[in-house]
Amino acid sequence: MKKNMGILDRVLRTVVAIILAILYFTDVITGTIGIIVLVFACIMLLTSLIGSCPPYGLFGWNTCKVKEQKQ
Repeated sequence: MKKNMGILDRVLRTVVAIILAILYFTDVITGTIGIIVLVFACIMLLTSLIGSCPPYGLFGWNTCKVKEQKQ
């Protein structure tokens, strides 16, 4: 899978995922909404770890810096 997420994007997703998980596990967010938030946090964390976001690919977005190739 091609990486399409930059460092800043990955760090922000990780931080948001951790905050959402903390809110769920401290019972600030509960019930069905809490489960949905936890699943969303897991997806954000997974995409930040692998560096690729499928919706980015669908829309042609790329926050990853392109390395110049030497010719």
